[in-house]
Amino acid sequence: METNRLEYKRELTEDLEKEVVAFLNYHDGGVIQIGVSNDGAVFGVPNADKTMLVIKDRLRNNIAPSCMGLFDVYPEIVAEKQIIIINVASGSEKPYYIRRYGMSDRGCYIRIGSASEPMTIRMIEDAFARRQRVTLGTLRSPRRDLPFEQLRIYYDEAGLTLGDKFAANLELFLESGEYNYAAYLLADRNGNSVQVAKYAGTDRIDLLKSEECGYCSIIKTCKRVLDALDAENITAMRITGKSRITRRLWNHVALREAVINAIVHNDYSEDLVPKFEIFSDRLEITSAAAIHKEEQDTFFDGFSSPRNKILMRVFKDLDMVEHLGSGMPRILAAYPREAYIFSVKFVRMVLLNDAEAVAMLKSGNAGSMGSEKTSEKTSEKTSEKILTALAKDGRLTIAQLAEITDVTGRSVERNIKRLQEDGRLMRVGPDKGGYWQVNGE
Repeated sequence: METNRLEYKRELTEDLEKEVVAFLNYHDGGVIQIGVSNDGAVFGVPNADKTMLVIKDRLRNNIAPSCMGLFDVYPEIVAEKQIIIINVASGSEKPYYIRRYGMSDRGCYIRIGSASEPMTIRMIEDAFARRQRVTLGTLRSPRRDLPFEQLRIYYDEAGLTLGDKFAANLELFLESGEYNYAAYLLADRNGNSVQVAKYAGTDRIDLLKSEECGYCSIIKTCKRVLDALDAENITAMRITGKSRITRRLWNHVALREAVINAIVHNDYSEDLVPKFEIFSDRLEITSAAAIHKEEQDTFFDGFSSPRNKILMRVFKDLDMVEHLGSGMPRILAAYPREAYIFSVKFVRMVLLNDAEAVAMLKSGNAGSMGSEKTSEKTSEKTSEKILTALAKDGRLTIAQLAEITDVTGRSVERNIKRLQEDGRLMRVGPDKGGYWQVNGE
């Protein structure tokens, strides 16, 4: 049954832009399923790959302001048939409209119940008056000469190529032709210091060390932070007569999602950067963001509007995030809502040290490993788990394999590389869109 956040379409139709605009203007966004009739019957989409390319092209060219970074298009198998999912986030530059009709009642729509209705002139004017005008796309870069070699390398690793017009395609220019602040953050060098600090106790009095992860492309910064925290995410181990029991200080899947969320959704407009602080009993991740009380339910449901849509788009291109809103459910699977603290300008997540891991470390019968690096000698079981998982589904991502095998993404990548070198695993097709093939012994 269709709802205020769900729209069914048996096939791709001419009114797709209207439905997407309605969800962009709706405070919770929404989901469109193509290949499903209004009564929920699944018919599927015959040529899903080609249809997805058409959808992306139409949404990119036919909707204003740009909605790039605010939608996902991906296939899904339902009832043994392939359908297309379009996940649309609420935008921050409302009102969105169909470009050829302009900002009028023919171009602006909003979701009301299970229907997409035209917005009145008054609604359009009110939305425009509230439009968030200060974004990374509208702020000028402090520097003009910006190199992007690091970004090119990351795109190459993801099987993508940055062409000569990549800056325009990624919306890294102001209308004046100058670089915007998103370009500044993605460039090889910037002036933002992002640190991972470690304290001796439960307060900020005795600083043990502070590792600098900033002053480079925000993609590299994110990877540096993840590596630094992974090294601190101690794994406690206890070997019994029947098995080996391991527990990490912090859930590594939730940790990765929390770090990426803090970096991607941080408010950089006031020169504030995320903070990562390790205490003797917890890890705190603080980002600059204003989540008002009435917005917190949608925040936890994963429906909140991406603050920095350009960064979100790049992180999606690089497979560092999967789908819009997918990170919060992974976090809440490991930590309660109470782990989040909201203030006027900041959001802080507190990851308490795992009690069982702490107890194992304190007991005389437990050993510990600093990170996955020290456990590579025992990676044979991890490799076998990877092979078993990929034999069932060759399109699993690194993040999904990390969750299945209970190791870090870096460890999965190392094991996959080793399996490829041994001839036990082969990549078929490109990194983005291909699949893994498990070879027989």
